[in-house]
Amino acid sequence: MNIDTVTSILHEAIRVTIIGSLPSVCAGLFVGLIIALFQAVTQIQEQTLTFVPKMITVFLVLSVTFPWLANMVMDLCYTLWRNIPYYAR
Repeated sequence: MNIDTVTSILHEAIRVTIIGSLPSVCAGLFVGLIIALFQAVTQIQEQTLTFVPKMITVFLVLSVTFPWLANMVMDLCYTLWRNIPYYAR
């Protein structure tokens, strides 16, 4: 196994991680922005008001996108398992 192979494996793993986490991170960011604007307008500074809706949103997005995310991770694992003889050279 040479450095190019390791680099390609790490690149693919990082790509899957970033693309897989993007929907939940973006949804949490959007909900956090809306809540921050609401808090700025109403001057309500309750900590649970920011945490609970973001947590619920992230869990909902994860539950909706989980089959897609699991498919991406499984494809990466299958590719790594199939290429083990190639990596051993």
